[in-house]
Amino acid sequence: MTQEQWNAVDDYFADRLMPPDDALAAVLAANAAAGLPAIDVSPLQGKFLYLLARIAGARQILEIGTLGGYSTIWLARALPAEGMVVTLEADRRHAAVARANFARAGLAARIDLREGLALETLPALEREGIGPFDLFFIDADKANNPDYLAWAIRLGRPGSVIVGDNVVREGSILAPDGAGPNARGVRRFFDLLAGEPRLSATAIQTVGVKGWDGFALAVLG
Repeated sequence: MTQEQWNAVDDYFADRLMPPDDALAAVLAANAAAGLPAIDVSPLQGKFLYLLARIAGARQILEIGTLGGYSTIWLARALPAEGMVVTLEADRRHAAVARANFARAGLAARIDLREGLALETLPALEREGIGPFDLFFIDADKANNPDYLAWAIRLGRPGSVIVGDNVVREGSILAPDGAGPNARGVRRFFDLLAGEPRLSATAIQTVGVKGWDGFALAVLG
């Protein structure tokens, strides 16, 4: 199989399962105009997150890694009227683009964007008594994935759903430690998933417009 074929299959699915969405198209256009890296989840992956949040009956969601807010908007759309997404973004420029996108999508009141390094803002959430969260989406710097997972366990509850994105990285997680801090972070993330008795987890490889990658899915017991 080739990337062209993967793209064609994704296009086929999207054509049948996802009607045109002007608001989400505007988010991607704004992100591109601002020069943000094109590393958002795909439309089909965004819908997958939306469905997961709906299935979980999520009312409070924590996202680590906002970028331009594309995945955030998918998650916020899944919430009931009183629900809230807290999303953490380290880059001030990315955060500014995301805030404009949230306002344009009419979801600013349902999204709490926190600027700063996640490992500094996560303790603040705990101090403020925010949570427990029903669903976590971890999609930031992979080197700190083990710490983000530890915080998800700390800020979650029995039944909380944890999604870790980009865990295959074109197979680089099988490379020696010299593969770089991102691959090493993902491997440590899996060590924690495997060794934490409160978690039941699996991982799925994916192909499509985002290439060869995958995600981990866990439930906190």
